[in-house]
Amino acid sequence: MNKLNILLFLGFWLGCTFTKTRMDSFQPPNVLVIMVDDLNDNIGVLGGHPQAKTPNIDRFAQSATTFLQAYCNAPMCGPSRASMFTGVYPHHSINFFQESWLKNEVLTNTRTMMEQFKMAGYEVIGTGKIMHHNKKEIWTHFENEADYTPTPFDGEQQVPHPDVPKPFSEIGWVDGSLGSFVNLEGRTTEEGKPLNWTTGNAKRGFKPMRYINDADRDPTPDEINAEWTAQKIKKLAKRASKQPFFLAVGFLRPHTPLVAPKTYFDRFPLENIELIDIKENDRDDTHLKAAYLGDVFTLRMGTRMLESISTAYGSREMGLKKWTQAYLACVAAVDDNIGQVLTALRESGLDKNTIVVLASDHGFHMGEKDWLYKNSLWEESTRVPLMMRVPNITKANSKVVAPVSLIDVYPTLVDLCNLSTETTKNEKGHPLDGKSLRPFLQNSNHKSREEASAALSVVFAGNDYKNDPAMQHYAIRAQRYRYILYNNGEEELYDHKKDPFEWTNLAETHQEVLKIMREKMKSVVLPIELAGFK
Repeated sequence: MNKLNILLFLGFWLGCTFTKTRMDSFQPPNVLVIMVDDLNDNIGVLGGHPQAKTPNIDRFAQSATTFLQAYCNAPMCGPSRASMFTGVYPHHSINFFQESWLKNEVLTNTRTMMEQFKMAGYEVIGTGKIMHHNKKEIWTHFENEADYTPTPFDGEQQVPHPDVPKPFSEIGWVDGSLGSFVNLEGRTTEEGKPLNWTTGNAKRGFKPMRYINDADRDPTPDEINAEWTAQKIKKLAKRASKQPFFLAVGFLRPHTPLVAPKTYFDRFPLENIELIDIKENDRDDTHLKAAYLGDVFTLRMGTRMLESISTAYGSREMGLKKWTQAYLACVAAVDDNIGQVLTALRESGLDKNTIVVLASDHGFHMGEKDWLYKNSLWEESTRVPLMMRVPNITKANSKVVAPVSLIDVYPTLVDLCNLSTETTKNEKGHPLDGKSLRPFLQNSNHKSREEASAALSVVFAGNDYKNDPAMQHYAIRAQRYRYILYNNGEEELYDHKKDPFEWTNLAETHQEVLKIMREKMKSVVLPIELAGFK
């Protein structure tokens, strides 16, 4: 054998040996998913409200990639989470509203994100609100079901905070309730029933929650989930097994009821609350009224909540100040919960091989367009926080401006963890609709997808059309423009470069842009022919 052949042989042998050593020592990355309910851009890193206090989320963003234009695919909890965790668009699954995904033929025949990781050998662990409707069988272990409390309890049923006046309190204990915890000793309902704080619900049972003051009380469900997750991370770090884990924790706040310990409300004195810029009569050139057709009570909730809270507190300004104070307090509370989980991950050392995803299921209006709710197709309702930190891939404090959506999270994690992309159980299921965000994670200025990127969102048109994807209301968000199409053909177009608050509908004056945006929407919803285009 001549010298050249010897050198080639040695090079080949060393290469094979090095590759085998790397493969033998390779550990699949762990995954930590942190879901927050109803969180809009009222966090420091997104600048949605100047008084927002979210040091833990902001600190995480400094170590991660933040998607500045991330959107949900349906601005309601149920369809948004079902879509995100199955990777299937609502118009492909016909899952548009709050009906359980467990009753949906397409989604039950498609593996959830949790099932896909479980099939790949991961230990799959969860607690809190992940899917809107949970199924414990998809997890290796699931700890605590979603709990929307604490709430006052009159011995028979949950009731709104006793300090909330009518007519806002008449909406009910979930959406018509806000305020700091108070000592309920001696407090009663109008009928004289004694009040106590409670957690749980009628289905799983109620559990008294002790509250004397902030220093002498039981923990909230979100605090219980934060503590449990932190302790679970510490145990995972100490175990001998090298089995990778997929761990998901879901926090309820700032979902209504907007109740939190007094210390969080004290951070935002009512007299100092600043209201966001709201244009008077901003809804006059919009067409959400088209969505009022059919049996869609919750589509009217935005108007009802704003009108009732304004009446309850004497003026729209004071009503929105009370709401903003409570919302910011609840965001601050969940920020502490998130901080506890991320601190545990860092101190355990697992952060070095754990992908972290922080997201919300949809946004929430704060009075814009005379709307105090979610479930609209405007920016405030559809835009969500989305941040990812991937060891050895993402660059600290990087930001992506291209529009993406929650539908992209599942294929991204499959890509990063080298899992199979086949997610259907049989021919009744549906393959992944989204695309991997890896190129943006590797290079936040990635251009090859930026121009073509667009995020699709849908709002349910009512039970009269619940099985017809063509009859729903849709929006598509591109780099510069938002385009909305209602099922009666009404359209809205907003130029975010010149009009970031969507104050001016350009649909009647920008016909060329309108044509481009129509084609973008058609390309995403194909082969469905939307009723609004006919």
